[in-house]
Amino acid sequence: MTQTQIATTALLTATTAAAGALTYAALSAQSQFFGKLLIATNNPNQIALTYDDGPNDIVTERLLEVLARHQTRASFFLIGRYVQQRPAIARDLAAAGHLIGNHTMTHPWLAWQSPARIREELTRCNAAIEDSLGIPVRYFRAPHGARRPAVLRIGHELGLTPVQWNILPGDWKPLSPREIANRTLRGILRNQRQNRSSNIVLHDGGQAGLGQPRLPSVEATSLILQHYKNQPEIRFVTIDSWT
Repeated sequence: MTQTQIATTALLTATTAAAGALTYAALSAQSQFFGKLLIATNNPNQIALTYDDGPNDIVTERLLEVLARHQTRASFFLIGRYVQQRPAIARDLAAAGHLIGNHTMTHPWLAWQSPARIREELTRCNAAIEDSLGIPVRYFRAPHGARRPAVLRIGHELGLTPVQWNILPGDWKPLSPREIANRTLRGILRNQRQNRSSNIVLHDGGQAGLGQPRLPSVEATSLILQHYKNQPEIRFVTIDSWT
């Protein structure tokens, strides 16, 4: 191999490694490479139930009933266009004391969007929530967790704290409520062993449109809450308690 070939190979290897590192930073839920993210604290007895992609007919309403029955508050990251279509459900969430966050207007991969599109997605979602609920929005979760420095910068300029997670049970897949709950409980136990709080992402809706079948996630929520019913040291919190 010639010196030129060696140099070219080394350059390609370095470029590939750098691209891989940047992709990891953009998509890894807990990577702080591009900037500080709100994930969890060092209190292993605190659990945050968070829900993405709502509001959604039937599912969000059933979920509200389950959370009310267990006297538990959760954090909901809402898609702006669904808030506009189902403002009454969004108002019910706020009235029940749940935290409302921004999950963009149309659920794009923000990491690959132009700065103008990023700002539009976050600004329009803020407006949809604030117009419907009359409350300010202080937190956002990028769809798929995908971000780059511009996403975090624009979010901060809009007064939004970026929120990620440390448990992702994959409840958008065709899983039974028990499997969703078991995956979640295993994640909580793992975090507790590491002296970490748990920030769980479940879904009450879906990016494809209203009417997504997320009732297994509602039943899984009930199973999770029942599991901790007789453990008074465990506290379910909303993510604002960590700021």
